[in-house]
Amino acid sequence: MKTDQFQAPDYYNLDDLLTDEHKLIRDSAREWIKKEVSPIIEDYYERAEFPKQVIPGLAAIGGFGPYIPEQYGGPGLDQISYGLIMQELERCDSGLRSTSSVQSSLVMYPIYAYGNEAQRMKYLPKLASGEFIGSFGLTEPDHGSNPSGMLSNFKDMGDHYLLNGAKMWISNAPFCDIAVVWAKNEEGRIHGLIVERGMDGFTTPETHGKLSLRASATGELIFDNVKVPKENLLPNKSGLGAPLGCLDSARYGIAWGAIGAAMDCYDSALRYSKERIQFGKPIASFQLMQKKLAEMITEITKAQLLTFRLGQMKNAGTATTAQISMAKRNNVAMALDVAREARQIHGAMGITNEYSIMRHMANLESVVTYEGTHDIHLLITGMDITGIPAFK
Repeated sequence: MKTDQFQAPDYYNLDDLLTDEHKLIRDSAREWIKKEVSPIIEDYYERAEFPKQVIPGLAAIGGFGPYIPEQYGGPGLDQISYGLIMQELERCDSGLRSTSSVQSSLVMYPIYAYGNEAQRMKYLPKLASGEFIGSFGLTEPDHGSNPSGMLSNFKDMGDHYLLNGAKMWISNAPFCDIAVVWAKNEEGRIHGLIVERGMDGFTTPETHGKLSLRASATGELIFDNVKVPKENLLPNKSGLGAPLGCLDSARYGIAWGAIGAAMDCYDSALRYSKERIQFGKPIASFQLMQKKLAEMITEITKAQLLTFRLGQMKNAGTATTAQISMAKRNNVAMALDVAREARQIHGAMGITNEYSIMRHMANLESVVTYEGTHDIHLLITGMDITGIPAFK
């Protein structure tokens, strides 16, 4: 069983900007990861299975709804704390962070922000403790970047709603207890519905054959005349802006998480380059190796500064969708570049599971696509600075 030797890079002394609480939260998550998850993650990745036994630990470090108030079972942390937890989780594996950020931003957030008090009290404490695992149903087989074209729909049957449709590429779907599902009513207005496992006609087939995010459970949500109680409709927000608001929160977490993956690749490459001897000396002594490492730490540091400032704006309630898109796009692309350079530094060893590099690289190929593709986020920035949408 491998020992996790990770040492976090902090070239610009960003720890000086964090509070003692921030550092305690981050270090607690890091310690738990090193002890409980790093030793097993490669095995579960190979098996294409999520390690469900880590769910209580994820809850204990605040991995489920970090910013949810204590009255609903959450720890009531700020947005920088949320980001730091996501960074530590993705430093281990993007699939682990996906499980946590879906639960937090795509399930707990809409129930907290768009639900009523009865819904909050019924679901949030169980989600915060990990007793319930949730999923988020927006993407459909024919509607990814264009979610407004969704076909999933529900009809008012008097004493209940009748839900039909299908969602795919859904994290946590195979074992979720509830799903926050977005569907159109008879007037074509998008609403959120809480669908519970066990409702007749609701099935969650697993997606197989993934070469990325293998340690995260992915599946479909199928609704065949599912009777949904009327009290399960999220009442406080409707329209496409409702699910997109959830995605803002999730993308913010991804921006932090991607830094974690990049940090892990850099740390591994730096250590390997000092240990690997070629031509009678460590490869770290060669100019091209130093160029790669110097560029890696530069880009990681830039991403850390970008995301810390975004966290400050999130705490103040001023961060915009476009600003979040910029950070998600930049940081995931940065992490992919770092992973590819780190793989080269490791040489042939970089393709083996003795190191985390190829796993991070494969995972990030999903992260760069989901919750807004690399190119769509670029066009969101373009629309924001020009006032002209290019994707309509």
